[in-house]
Amino acid sequence: MELITPGIGLLFWMLVMFGIVLLILKKFAWKPILKALSDRETSISDALLSADTAKKEMEKLKADNEVIMAEARAEKEKIVQEARQIREKLISEAKNDATEEAKKILKSARKDIENEKVSAIAEVKNKVAELSIEIAEKILREKLADTREQKSIIERLVKEIMPN
Repeated sequence: MELITPGIGLLFWMLVMFGIVLLILKKFAWKPILKALSDRETSISDALLSADTAKKEMEKLKADNEVIMAEARAEKEKIVQEARQIREKLISEAKNDATEEAKKILKSARKDIENEKVSAIAEVKNKVAELSIEIAEKILREKLADTREQKSIIERLVKEIMPN
């Protein structure tokens, strides 16, 4: 029964040993253990602060990124709009230039046609005059082949020229 109920002497020596161990622990181990716990608490606190700071910086960077993306979209839209305007302007200028060039070409073509027409009419008139002269020559040669006929034509022409 001695195992179930310890003796007073054993209990006393256990308490004395426990006290000695407690004093040794307090003198040598308690401060380093508390210091280690305090250091651990500080490092955990610093890590939490760093994580919180990093989270805030990430949120700030995300917000800045959103602003930059919005600015980039706006700039892209502006550039696209400017490109459209430049394209429309170039197309309009090209159409105007083409219209002006077409008008110049038409005017030049009409002028060339008119010149060719005048030239052709003058050439036809010259040809008609030449043919008329040739026909008149042939007719006159036939009629003037006879000397009596020549005298009669000369007298008639003289009378026409001089009515007296």
